[in-house]
Amino acid sequence: MFGAMQDTAARMPMIAGNWKMNKTTVEAVTLSQQISFESDKAWEAVEVVICPPFTDLKSVFNVLTFDHSSIKLGAQDVYWEPDGAYTGAISVSMLKELTCEYCIVGHSERREYFGETDETVNKKVKALLAQGLHPIMCCGEDLDVRDAGDTLAFIGEQVRLGWKGVGEEDIAKSVIAYEPIWAIGTGRAATPEQAQEACAHIRGVVADFAGADAASKMRILYGGSMNTGNAELFLPQPDVDGGLIGGASLDAKAFSTLVEMALKAK
Repeated sequence: MFGAMQDTAARMPMIAGNWKMNKTTVEAVTLSQQISFESDKAWEAVEVVICPPFTDLKSVFNVLTFDHSSIKLGAQDVYWEPDGAYTGAISVSMLKELTCEYCIVGHSERREYFGETDETVNKKVKALLAQGLHPIMCCGEDLDVRDAGDTLAFIGEQVRLGWKGVGEEDIAKSVIAYEPIWAIGTGRAATPEQAQEACAHIRGVVADFAGADAASKMRILYGGSMNTGNAELFLPQPDVDGGLIGGASLDAKAFSTLVEMALKAK
């Protein structure tokens, strides 16, 4: 396995919270304040990111700024054009103005419900990198692909197309989240062995087109229903560099517990 050759100590663990379509502005302020309060517990060795809805970004930015928090701000999606007649779309420059450092692209829900494709994911990845933001690019298979035994080939193709034409330095600074679709929001997580196999394969695919150095630096998260009940099984895996957290990110105590678990795992 490619991952066995990597120096995992060189990759800072990441716990990123994807709030999805949850939390009004008032609720977002409360939750971000609670998480920020928890972050006083020496989280420097883990990079913590929270990704609220677009309508909450300014309020959460204000909370994190006021608290001088080390928590990073991320968005849940972006459009690749810089401006123009794209009603409802959000540009990279809009996110950058709010000091967003990360942005999720290609989440399975965006692919399924909003027609996201590998081509549009690639455009978003390039647009983000062009302005200095770091993509968290999602990939993952549904149950039919898993049952057919095609998981590795499927996610490998998503990764290749998602990062097509991107340079090694940019790839090294970016993040991939492996999210088996059949394990998102279902309470059914992949086994630690399945997660490690997929993440190691992703790292190997990145090494093939971007080189071993970029692959060893890129962080790969597990994003399929990770929670406080199973994180201790996933986080120690050599090619799992943290988690893209859904439901558990909506509870400050649960989310902070996951950060603490990531601190202990590496």
